[in-house]
Amino acid sequence: MSRKVVAAYFLSLDGVAEGADKFLTGWDDETDAAGARLIETQDTVILGRRTYDEFAGFWPTSDIQPFTGFVNAAPKYVATSTPLELPWNNSQAIIGGLAEFVRELKTQPGGDIGVHGSISVTQTLLAAGLLDELRLVIIPTVVTTGRRLLDNLPPFRLETLTSTTTPSGHLLVDYRVIS
Repeated sequence: MSRKVVAAYFLSLDGVAEGADKFLTGWDDETDAAGARLIETQDTVILGRRTYDEFAGFWPTSDIQPFTGFVNAAPKYVATSTPLELPWNNSQAIIGGLAEFVRELKTQPGGDIGVHGSISVTQTLLAAGLLDELRLVIIPTVVTTGRRLLDNLPPFRLETLTSTTTPSGHLLVDYRVIS
């Protein structure tokens, strides 16, 4: 059995994934619990370069649990063509193509592979048929500008695994990528 690749995002209602801190309007225990469930099965993280630089500047000294403990301990592979400048425990640049790297990583023993906040990485993996699940926290805000997670992709289908609405009005939806 191969490992699953699971991407997780906060999205505005109109699909913007970039700059969630600008449209995230509230927080609640159910949203927290969904985040904790997400990382329970993950032991590896794949990041794009921009996300790596942002995360490496924040998470090593953060006390926001449980994500801090998880992301600081997990092996982190970074899709980049240049050397990593900010040091962060268990981090390394991916050598070669992202799709080939992930295809090989999925065959190795371990838990789920998480993609957190890296839009271009998620888009590449979706286009290559390598993303297994997409977990979304959809915020009831329309922002109209910013990078959208699902722009410029070939058609694919999703199967809803779970969905619920939180007290803050967030729609938590977990999807399996079918094709």
